[in-house]
Amino acid sequence: MSTQIFINLPVRDLSKATAFYTAIGASKNPQFSDDTSSCMVLSDTIFVMLMTHEKWAHFTRKPIVDSRHESEVMLALSAEDRESVDNMTDTAGAYGGKADVNAKQDLSFMYGRSFEDPDGHIWEVMFVDMSQMPT
Repeated sequence: MSTQIFINLPVRDLSKATAFYTAIGASKNPQFSDDTSSCMVLSDTIFVMLMTHEKWAHFTRKPIVDSRHESEVMLALSAEDRESVDNMTDTAGAYGGKADVNAKQDLSFMYGRSFEDPDGHIWEVMFVDMSQMPT
């Protein structure tokens, strides 16, 4: 079995966050979702657990970082091609996120853009063309 990753994120508005992640291509797994959390499936191995602040407090005593103003983590996803990078980033901007919060990366063999979700969590979407990698 492949290793799976569950990315846990605190969110201020669960329904808004769920709608945002649905818009960028995730599907909600109702088996692991309730009125305090949404399990958003990005792939067979990548899951994003969106949790209300109250639910988050059950897992840690540390305060929640305001990721709209402070950096906490940057998460990166691979993409099939440059168009997929653009589609996800542009969709994120159209559905309550902020597109291109970091500089676009275009190194011919590697292309990437970034966005923030509605809570300020930063995501990068990257396409790497291995056939064009410098030697």
